[in-house]
Amino acid sequence: MAKFINNAGPADLAVCGEARSFLQSDLWGLFKARFGWKAGAFLVDWEGGGRTPLLVLGRSLLPGLSFAYVPWGPELPAGFDAAPGGALAELAAALKPLLPRNTAFIRFDPPWYAGEDEAVAGAINAADPVNAAGPETGGAAASLCEIGSPFVRAPADVQPPDTVLVDLGPSESAILAAMKPKWRYNIGLAGKRGVTVSRRDGEGLDAFYALLAETALRDGIAVHSPEYYRTLFEVMNGAAGGGKPGDGLRLYLAKHEGDTLAAIVTLFRGTGATYLYGASSNTKRNLMAPYALQWQAMRDAKAAGCGFYDLFGIPPSDDPSHPMRGLYRFKTGFGGRIVHRPGSWDYPCKPLACALFRTAEGIRKKHRDKRKKKNRGEQHES
Repeated sequence: MAKFINNAGPADLAVCGEARSFLQSDLWGLFKARFGWKAGAFLVDWEGGGRTPLLVLGRSLLPGLSFAYVPWGPELPAGFDAAPGGALAELAAALKPLLPRNTAFIRFDPPWYAGEDEAVAGAINAADPVNAAGPETGGAAASLCEIGSPFVRAPADVQPPDTVLVDLGPSESAILAAMKPKWRYNIGLAGKRGVTVSRRDGEGLDAFYALLAETALRDGIAVHSPEYYRTLFEVMNGAAGGGKPGDGLRLYLAKHEGDTLAAIVTLFRGTGATYLYGASSNTKRNLMAPYALQWQAMRDAKAAGCGFYDLFGIPPSDDPSHPMRGLYRFKTGFGGRIVHRPGSWDYPCKPLACALFRTAEGIRKKHRDKRKKKNRGEQHES
């Protein structure tokens, strides 16, 4: 039987400052700890060499019962060339005795992905070392659900498993050329009509949240409290951030003749930039402000030395019945590569408690999906 891990042991949270993904970073752990999570760090020694940090977040489910969550982890060591499903099972078994005894399950969001074919996957892995792995990485989901696997598919994904990555290596003109013609036109239209984009960061949070509330009402989505976003900026842009020059959270506002039309929040970290949040006004939508915002963020990310821009979440396909189909069409128009990750998977530590929670979670997800479809139908009728 193959062995993947020599040892996994507790470590200081600071070791996660070396993580490649922001979701595995010490800053993300510090941020989530401000909102009811317990952040723990581990060091994983891999068979064949290599050591990687691992951020594990814990939270209470009920009195006397908790669960653990590993966002976009584990990150694999350089040169890992095996199907990662076995490594994940071995890691989960090693973590179990190190976690609180009342842990019902460990939920993993593996970061590995493959593109539409092996050539695409190889190109993405070369540009994005966060999720780079061997040639069998694309079969990670299959290896997690095969007979004998200890994992079960989570009823709902925590992180978006499907996304679009825009390669920032080419020139700006080449990046524009790779976009759909309508997207290039809309970017140009926004500028010609007088839409201006400015970077405001924390100073723009009030304007951003006003737009976010307007967007939530229009689209029927849930949003966090203002304090959530303020804390995110405080932690991610704090003195402990470190990293390369230019790293941190940025907020961009698009305006026209004194009206704030749209805003986005993007995180620059290491080799990539990730679009986290967006909001827009109900007025002057014909000025195409969101297109101008994304283009400015991409240009700034390229200038900051980022190799890719992650649009962070789309539906799995261009399904006309999907309530978020508009998001799919908007993000894929920027010319990036569509990639798919395995999604969220659970490793039961207490099978009965895990099964009960999963049942309740599945029911909640069905209700949310029904509300989204209802809201989408009402928008089409109006």
